[in-house]
Amino acid sequence: MDIKIEQECPQCGAPITIAESDRLLSCPYCGVKSFMQSAGAFRYYLPPPDGEEDAAELLYVPYLRFKGNIFLVNEAGISHKVMDTTHLGFDLPGLPPSLGVRPQAMQVQRLLPETPGRYLRLTTKARVILEKVIRLSPMRIEKKKQQITGKENDMVYIGSRMETIEYSSHSRFLHRAFIGETVSFVYLPIHVKDNTLLDGVTKSFLMRREQASGVPLRGASFNPRWQVRFMPTLCPRCGWSLDGEGDCLVTTCSNCDTAWELGPQGLKQVHWQMVPGDRGTALYLGFWKISAHIPALDIYSFADFIQRTNQAMLPKQQWYDRVMSYWIPAFKLRPKIFLRTGRQATLGQWRLSPEEGHVVPNLYPVTLPAAEAKQSVKVILAASTASRKSIFPFLPKVRLQDVTSTLVFLPFVDKGHDWYQPHTAASISKNVLRFGRNL
Repeated sequence: MDIKIEQECPQCGAPITIAESDRLLSCPYCGVKSFMQSAGAFRYYLPPPDGEEDAAELLYVPYLRFKGNIFLVNEAGISHKVMDTTHLGFDLPGLPPSLGVRPQAMQVQRLLPETPGRYLRLTTKARVILEKVIRLSPMRIEKKKQQITGKENDMVYIGSRMETIEYSSHSRFLHRAFIGETVSFVYLPIHVKDNTLLDGVTKSFLMRREQASGVPLRGASFNPRWQVRFMPTLCPRCGWSLDGEGDCLVTTCSNCDTAWELGPQGLKQVHWQMVPGDRGTALYLGFWKISAHIPALDIYSFADFIQRTNQAMLPKQQWYDRVMSYWIPAFKLRPKIFLRTGRQATLGQWRLSPEEGHVVPNLYPVTLPAAEAKQSVKVILAASTASRKSIFPFLPKVRLQDVTSTLVFLPFVDKGHDWYQPHTAASISKNVLRFGRNL
């Protein structure tokens, strides 16, 4: 679930409420659009009550907030989890280990240089916090069932349905990936008053000062690296206003038909294409076409992929000359649907003939960057194989070589409750696609 942030328009100063996932700020008052950038993760804080006395004496405790999909691959299969959590990043027993639902229930504010108070430093690395959260969170793995009863290759067959089995995340895994994650910091204000530590929002008692003996509570001032920078949404090629919604990571220019991805260094041009639709096309959904060689598995062509993953089809002669590409959804989805959609597009790529793209009104926002699409290749490879023994044990050794990425928009047809892609037979529920905007 997205948290809501109070943000001033950099142009007119009007108060705006945006979502945590937003990277494009659109002011409803002056109409100016701006990209938001930061040297690291965005930082927010839970605001103390209005009229707070001694606000300059507040200490802000950092909490790491992680929201996204986690995939684990082990011998039993692929497990996944949607995680939305905050975890204490300052080593002081007695402080709340998590902020719970407060970031979602309250309207947080962005840290600014003029925010009064001092900030405690992060004493635990973000990676260590995530490792701990994963260990404490059981993952769920889905296994296919057949009509027979028996046991084969560590899979139990009972009936014809999908059965969900829990297993401990302590189990040895062959690959792990964080996909579509949003990482930020949310600060909790505390008071050090009359030898006690109080919650700066609720005024509730946290601990006595002597319990924090030996722990430095002086804090530091605002770090200039935390400052959010605003960029104009103008096409670097022609100067036209770029099109996009708040959470989009790739914007398009309808004047020169170019696409631009927002990255740490600013706007970077994206090579993009589209598969032409017809009169029935109601929506174009983007996919990252990641073309790469995998020497560890001897996968260089689409035919190699078909043979190596033991697909129930014979490779055509022209497939030996087709460089293998992995088609990753360029938008956020629930983990199970993400795997299914990526698998269908990857297996059906031989039916797709992309052409140079032309901006049309019904392009769906790209909310998954190309860098994370590349991280998804191993997971989609594992999800696509019909023979785990041929792929899973080699995943730790898999390295992508000669990697290229292209954004390709595929036409989808409105089927009532679903969006249907006629070339690959991929189908996505409209509700699932809508929910993905909040992941």
